[in-house]
Amino acid sequence: MIELIDTNASGIAAEFVASRLRSGSPAMSMVMTLIIVVDEDEAEEAMRVARQASHEHPARVLGVILGDARGNPQINAQVGTGAGWTGETALIRLQGEVVKHAESVVLPLLLPDSPVAAWWPCDPPEDPASDPLGRLAQRRITDAAAATRGKSKAIHVQCSSYAAGNTDLAWTRITPWRALLAAALDQQPLKVTGGSVTAERISPSAELLVAWLADRLKVHIDRKGSNGPGITEVRLDTKEGPIVISRRDGRLATFSSPDRPDRPVALKRRQLPELLAEELRRLDEDDVYAATARKLMKLHLS
Repeated sequence: MIELIDTNASGIAAEFVASRLRSGSPAMSMVMTLIIVVDEDEAEEAMRVARQASHEHPARVLGVILGDARGNPQINAQVGTGAGWTGETALIRLQGEVVKHAESVVLPLLLPDSPVAAWWPCDPPEDPASDPLGRLAQRRITDAAAATRGKSKAIHVQCSSYAAGNTDLAWTRITPWRALLAAALDQQPLKVTGGSVTAERISPSAELLVAWLADRLKVHIDRKGSNGPGITEVRLDTKEGPIVISRRDGRLATFSSPDRPDRPVALKRRQLPELLAEELRRLDEDDVYAATARKLMKLHLS
């Protein structure tokens, strides 16, 4: 990694070219640009996650640390290739007046003619689509579960400002649950009369799962509390008996359904690199998440 002090976007772009030449690869197979908007304290972990996800999605990764907006403008950056990255990377620290115009630094660094994704690992803006950096991206990824401010309402804030291209890792976390529940009703097409989702008290994923089930099944879904970890049980009531998926340890679930023996199902809680990689696989609008976000807001306001 090359340290650039008091630089600018042109200096960072020039260093990208120089680092490719030093590595003997003047052209690299990068398919997208990933912008990570992160605090200094979370930057190292966020870049580690992005490095692992880049093995599936070779990208130019731009970590942007927004510092104190007071004082003289200054841009410092660490730029390089290799060291486990499949593309180019830059960790850019902004200070002073330039913090208010971060997009002017990032825009010249976007790969031409390729999609852009933005990720806020911790506290995202209330409306990512209208954020200056968010406007540069076709896909905007937030994580309500990692919010340090207003944690209990973070997912409601994101759903209330939903725009095409928005998503949240709380939604990504329930992909295996949704797949298993859909398969259960495909195997036994029973009429669901109600149900419940049990999870730890503050679980944005549980809120979304309740909304998804209510929207798809057109029944009332109760929200119940547990000690976790995460979602511990989903129950769908039918006249023939309940369909229950119970996961007490965050790894292995027990799947129960009417007139069939209980069976174990792998349902491990996934780590951030896997979640981020899943979201980067699609850059179009997620219609199911959009419908779920609308339903969650209706449930919240009712």
